[in-house]
Amino acid sequence: MPLSRCATPFVGLMLAVAASSHAQTLTTMSCTDARAQTVRGVQTTNGVIANPLKDYALEEIARCANDQNLRRGLKIHLGNAVADFHNADHVARLRRVFAAANAYRMAIVIHMRTSACEKIPYGHAEAAIFLSNIVPVAPNVPIQIAHLAGAAGYNDPQVDAAVTAFVEAIEKDETRQRQLWFDVSSVALGNLTTQRKELLAQRIRQLGIQRVLYGSDAPALDSLRADWTAFRQLPLTEREFATISTNVAPYMR
Repeated sequence: MPLSRCATPFVGLMLAVAASSHAQTLTTMSCTDARAQTVRGVQTTNGVIANPLKDYALEEIARCANDQNLRRGLKIHLGNAVADFHNADHVARLRRVFAAANAYRMAIVIHMRTSACEKIPYGHAEAAIFLSNIVPVAPNVPIQIAHLAGAAGYNDPQVDAAVTAFVEAIEKDETRQRQLWFDVSSVALGNLTTQRKELLAQRIRQLGIQRVLYGSDAPALDSLRADWTAFRQLPLTEREFATISTNVAPYMR
């Protein structure tokens, strides 16, 4: 049965360590079946692990951390998990997940955008909660913000509000936020207006070109080319494009 955007509350933790030249691509992974493969020297698997809000999440992370093919990191999808930053229990569980990843030295890739289908609040206030309550418990591992804190494109004003919270935190204390990275997979879609492209380029510069990772959700070569072509339409300089295209996430080095 196909999974719809609004019908996947059990999807939560996924590892992300696949890459191609000039592009970091996030691949869904699982440690429950542990069917490891090698793609250009990078270990990947297929499947879904668990919802980070479930009781068994920490057990699954521990199991992944002890598998040499899966111990590099994990991905957390807050939208599919229907997580709510205003739910104290959810925040506590996310803190435990981040602390566990930090203890196992597992990099974290997080889909921050909460469920639009369930109308879960999202924006500046929620990103601020993430920065003040969750990020600090994982100071020793990279934390990669998937899709530039959104889900697809950059037309959603709530996403820009969330990104603004990250900009403010970095401007206030860049050293304290040194472990934060931002991927731009599925962000520069073809439906962006000139104004939104300018805003997106501004936010990328404010976050720091050196923190931005180019990526695509689509593993097919044609899709990668199309996504890169779309990204190149942003009003960035050639030097900025070159920097982003060669940035490498710490867990890939």
